[in-house]
Amino acid sequence: MRRINSVYGRVEILKRVLEKSTKQSHAFSASRSFSTEGAYGGGGESQQNSSRVKIFDRDLKRVHRDRAAWLSRNKNDTFVDAVAENLLDRLEDCKKTFPSALCLGGSLGAVQRLLRGRGGIEKLIMMDTSHDMIKSCRDAQDDNSIETSYLVGDEEFLPIKESSVDLIISSLGLHWTNDLPGSMIQCKLALKPDGLFLAAILGGETLKELRIACTLAHMEREGGISPRLSPLAQVRDAGNLLTRAGFSLPGVDVDEYVVKYKSALDLIEHLRAMGETNALLQRNKILNRETALATAAIYDSMFATEDGTIPATFQVIYMTGWKEHSSHPQAKRRGSATVSFTDIHKQFGGQS
Repeated sequence: MRRINSVYGRVEILKRVLEKSTKQSHAFSASRSFSTEGAYGGGGESQQNSSRVKIFDRDLKRVHRDRAAWLSRNKNDTFVDAVAENLLDRLEDCKKTFPSALCLGGSLGAVQRLLRGRGGIEKLIMMDTSHDMIKSCRDAQDDNSIETSYLVGDEEFLPIKESSVDLIISSLGLHWTNDLPGSMIQCKLALKPDGLFLAAILGGETLKELRIACTLAHMEREGGISPRLSPLAQVRDAGNLLTRAGFSLPGVDVDEYVVKYKSALDLIEHLRAMGETNALLQRNKILNRETALATAAIYDSMFATEDGTIPATFQVIYMTGWKEHSSHPQAKRRGSATVSFTDIHKQFGGQS
């Protein structure tokens, strides 16, 4: 198999890959902002045009979710479980309880299995775009202490009444929505006052090794770049998303998970089992066999560890937000301060 032999050439190509990824990420963020303005503000012709912006094929994603339901049946995924566990840990930090909760897409089964009474949930709604995924969750239910109902629905058009639930949980699902800010706004509307929104999404550093290997293989074998991996939100965007959606007391933190695989093929199989394969509308539907083999070879040559495995990085962004309530701390009105920073400096500035 012919490979890229020049170190200088590979470095130059990597620079171009990183520049390309940055441009795609910025375009992705701009597209999402643009689409939200049309759906939730503005008017006239711009509102009509912006509502047409689509990044992901939601019908294809539903097919991926159907497949994932069967591939992951009766299997526990260590990575998915770790993300769900970290997300649900936040419920233990809350003094209040959440009698009614809604769980959206993503790793539904892991959330349902790992709740273990946290949050004081009495009624739980499990929602997914995939009928097969909902059926899988219903069949796997083993906790009868929570009144659970199952619903086939879309996060982009949330079929939940306004101010009807105390808690919304989404673990590894919302990053596939075309209008992420709009979906978060709908979540906020569905929450009761002082309700909590918990979400975990994949961040822009996810699968950076595969992105580099795939791009290099495409440039070597096909002379150009074809989008094979979805653009994802950056960490800096998460806080803005929460604020824009109108959540109170927004909080964002990030974790990176490095999962090791025997080969690139095992990584792809894991992505299929999670329902995380490519669903871009502008994707190339045909993957050349030589390009696929070159991707695996480059991945192995650039990133393989001493034990023969290959690492894959998953960046997870955790978001927390509350529906506004009178009990929440409020910022003082601007100009209402009674002591100036000049006076504080005069009084304490000379002290070590």
